[in-house]
Amino acid sequence: MSTSDKNGSTPAPSTRQLREQAAATREELGRTVDALAAQADVKDRALRKAGMVAGQVRRQAGQAKAQAQETAAQALHLMQDKVPEPVRERTAQAATQLTGTATTVAAKVQQTAPEPVVRTAAQVGRVVRRNRMPLIGATAALAVFTLVRRARRGR
Repeated sequence: MSTSDKNGSTPAPSTRQLREQAAATREELGRTVDALAAQADVKDRALRKAGMVAGQVRRQAGQAKAQAQETAAQALHLMQDKVPEPVRERTAQAATQLTGTATTVAAKVQQTAPEPVVRTAAQVGRVVRRNRMPLIGATAALAVFTLVRRARRGR
């Protein structure tokens, strides 16, 4: 507690006390200025928020991709169980022929096409390789549909 002098007033603080008060006030003021500057830095806040949202989108996209792959794999297994053996053999033969034809066409295109077209085709190929299961499932479904339709027309 502060003590009163003979006149009843509080004694003046010492130089040391004044310096300590000034240092504490400066430190508190610095923290306040930093907090205000952080709130006023809209660009930094927007970048942080965008980073958070991008992370959430990446996680959700990864989950959706995994779910789509799982669904495609399940559909493929269901289809394979229901498709008769002769149809599966024809589909495998068609896939082999298609692979050979695609390889031949790709070689011809690569020899004759301009560089930008070759780059785009390579990019499409990478995308297809990354998403192979849905493509296989869709191709198998199309082949089964086509073969069943041909069989029904032939009756």
